[in-house]
Amino acid sequence: MQSSARKTMNPSAYLALVEALTAIFWNKKPFEMYVRAMLRDHSELLARLDFVATKREVSGQLVNLLRSNEARYLDLTVALMLDIADMGTFPNLNSQPDSQIMVTKATAAVAELKRWTVKQREVIAEHEADAADIAENAKNAQDGRAFAEAHEDLKQRFIAMHGAADVHQRGRDFEDFINELFALYDLEPRASYSLDHEQIDGAFSFDTDHYVLEAKWWKETIGRSLLDVFKTNIERKGKNTLGLYISMSGFTSDALAVYSYSTPFITMDGLDFMAVLDQRIRLEELMRRKRRHASETGHCFLPVAKIISEAE
Repeated sequence: MQSSARKTMNPSAYLALVEALTAIFWNKKPFEMYVRAMLRDHSELLARLDFVATKREVSGQLVNLLRSNEARYLDLTVALMLDIADMGTFPNLNSQPDSQIMVTKATAAVAELKRWTVKQREVIAEHEADAADIAENAKNAQDGRAFAEAHEDLKQRFIAMHGAADVHQRGRDFEDFINELFALYDLEPRASYSLDHEQIDGAFSFDTDHYVLEAKWWKETIGRSLLDVFKTNIERKGKNTLGLYISMSGFTSDALAVYSYSTPFITMDGLDFMAVLDQRIRLEELMRRKRRHASETGHCFLPVAKIISEAE
């Protein structure tokens, strides 16, 4: 029986890998992110790739390295081939002006690579299990980097909003910011909408509960009268509906005093957002702690500094 070490990949399969890897991304940043994720356990390969070069040049460099030591890197090669061959959509291409042409080329390149994976079935079969582990680990690493980058982008936008001259535009930008941050944490945000005699800033779902959202970026702190209106709006909804009131400037002491014994909502301020954006605490953990505090004490407000200090 022929040993696996003697079973080699057809050179044309490597060429197909270069073409497909080059075609599935248009921008270099997601291309680099993908390659780094797939090679996360092979720093010796990453060190020899020049990401300043074009995508095709980097793809060629990588494949040459894989071919030059095929016995060592066959698991990785198979992982790359199978992962790319399984791609049916190309999000980075869809956002480009000539997306239809690019997607057509990428689809053809992936189809050609898939054809070679079928032809190389005997070689691939012996490495498929390891390849699946490599691809899964790479996906987790890539998702983590994408999450961190999205976080950093939102943080910079949040900081920039502090210097906005047009407060009305800042309000609209803040609403978009909240929706994107909540979507990043899979809280299913819904943008502002209108009901009879009522304007809702937004809504979202968290831990099977439905929340209505009110968000203000005012110079003044939010007083009791506005919280009273919010409480009434929540009570008009279903029995499982809760509320989140966001005030960048915080809340008056009398407002917090009234809602320190019984409350249908929790509150957030600017310090909460900075803690989340600095990744000192995850948004869902912050929400969960605030909601538990409200359930146990009836108080709508829990400072994020206290949550973090208790966890340390």
